[in-house]
Amino acid sequence: MRSLPARRTAAVALTAAAAVLALAGPASAHVSVNPGSAEQGGYTAVDFRVPNENDNAGTVKLEVNLPLDHPLASVRTQPLPGWTTVVEKSKLDKPIKVHGNDVNEAVSKITWTADAGVKIAPGQFQDFRVSLGPLPTDTDTLVFKALQSYENGDIVRWIDEAKDGQPEPAKPAPVLKLTKATGDAHGVTATAAPSAAADGGHGGDAAEGKSASAASDDKASDSTARVLGVVGIVVGVIGTAIGFVGLRRGGSAS
Repeated sequence: MRSLPARRTAAVALTAAAAVLALAGPASAHVSVNPGSAEQGGYTAVDFRVPNENDNAGTVKLEVNLPLDHPLASVRTQPLPGWTTVVEKSKLDKPIKVHGNDVNEAVSKITWTADAGVKIAPGQFQDFRVSLGPLPTDTDTLVFKALQSYENGDIVRWIDEAKDGQPEPAKPAPVLKLTKATGDAHGVTATAAPSAAADGGHGGDAAEGKSASAASDDKASDSTARVLGVVGIVVGVIGTAIGFVGLRRGGSAS
């Protein structure tokens, strides 16, 4: 029979492993923007990634609010089979200049609603793709407050903004970080945009797709590395505990 110290050591190891996994799990379950960063002044294509966190109900609607304090003149949604998309615009208090033209309204909200029989089931996620631009040059973040609706009537509000020096809120809003433009890449992307309509397009789709794809690959690699790191920590904790128990048994036997 195990001694009391040995049982206590094993219990501590298992508790530590569970704590590590608990901390790692929720971080990947938020509604998020992928990739999480883009260059100021350019155009980008992003995915609003929505994981289903309810074990008993599916997600049937996503509402994403676009910031009007930093309006985006060109917003396009990618068709998603099984989902109906509604784009809402709002009049701007102050027109913005885009490629020399005045833009008086901008997209303020995008709503995706699942068709009959369609949902994001428990244990699954869905990407909702949007093309955005030109990205503002007077801020380093864009906050997209989102509402996730379940078929049982539950609504999760991803609207809390993180504050410097404070822990991440329980329901953080998706955030796109904006970085300074780097050389020719910014110029090519920006000059490829011929339209300034609020829902207009631009000619940089191919470049955006490649950039977004590369960033998504980096994101996936980073996520994989984090998961492997967590697994390594857990295995290390358990291994240390087992070794300690073995040493105590050997000491007792001698």
